Amino acid sequence: MTKTTKAATEANTHALTKRTRPAAAKASIAVLAAVMTFGMAGGAFAQASSAETSDMSSAGNTNGGGLPQIQTQGAVSFTSGGVGLDESHALIREQAHWPLSLRFTGPTADYLADVHVRIADEKNAEVLKTDAMGPYMLVKLPPGRYTVYARYKDSEKKQTVTVAGNGKAKADFHWSIQ
Repeated sequence: MTKTTKAATEANTHALTKRTRPAAAKASIAVLAAVMTFGMAGGAFAQASSAETSDMSSAGNTNGGGLPQIQTQGAVSFTSGGVGLDESHALIREQAHWPLSLRFTGPTADYLADVHVRIADEKNAEVLKTDAMGPYMLVKLPPGRYTVYARYKDSEKKQTVTVAGNGKAKADFHWSIQ
């Protein structure tokens, strides 16, 4: 390659790069905007379609209306939560449809979470053992007499409940420790 041909090639390459840089930058911005728009729309789509999923990993996925995720342990179904207003209102509203509702409070009626709950039947056989995710817990149990043990920090309380039908049995546990 001659000196003049090499210089001409470099000049053409430099001119081409100068012309395509703004176009490439504009194209990159357009692609980025499209990706962000699709990402947000995809997230909205995922939220809108989450009512049809059977994912059990997060609260409210299949229940809608702010109700925390329903879980099962053996033959017993339960849900717990109520930290936010949506959840607490949903749990209060739904308690009429569940055989047993539990509430956990501390001093000055503060709501408590992380309460260890154990429910035993009349023969002292354990039917549920879990931790409450908030101040409310709803439990579907067959009719019968049960003992509910609730432990917050190092203090355990127990109450006997008789489950006769939906929304009939309620137990409130109150601790004077925070």
